[in-house]
Amino acid sequence: MKEKVHDKENYTNISYSGQRISNTEFDSCTFSNCDFSNSVLSENDFINCRFESCNFALTKLSGSGLKDVHFVDCKLIGINFDHCSDFLFAANFQKCTLDYASFFMKKMKRAKFTDCSLKEVDFTGVDLSEAVFKNCDLLRAVFHESNLLKTDFRTAVNYSFDPEANKIKKAKFSLSGVPGLLGKYSIEIE
Repeated sequence: MKEKVHDKENYTNISYSGQRISNTEFDSCTFSNCDFSNSVLSENDFINCRFESCNFALTKLSGSGLKDVHFVDCKLIGINFDHCSDFLFAANFQKCTLDYASFFMKKMKRAKFTDCSLKEVDFTGVDLSEAVFKNCDLLRAVFHESNLLKTDFRTAVNYSFDPEANKIKKAKFSLSGVPGLLGKYSIEIE
């Protein structure tokens, strides 16, 4: 049981930058234009929460639960989502900057990334089966031993990974994205 519980509350234009928030449950809360940069959010639960235009740059989420959380137009640079609790982990991202983030070994089945920058994100060992990367930039993102079964990359750009080092059965790709799957062969496609 968390020490503090906040239910259906709205937080707007609040700076939590550099602060520590722990052992708190946020259920069905909305955070708008809040700054969490360089903060420590440890052992919290965010359940059915929405974050809009928030800054999470270099925030630490150690042991925090993200359970059906939606991030819209947020800056999430360098976040280690792999430090979040695995229990019921579910997050979706729209118009977010997630560059240099890590989802190492997370289960993210059916996750949705829409209009996001995912440059150099680590998806090593992640279950992204049936996930959708709609209009996302995956420049130098790492996919290794990832479950990409039925994952939709059709409108994503700049992805490059080894199909033999990932599960890709029934994944969807555009013809323009095929060179990113053949990079290890050093072949030229015209």
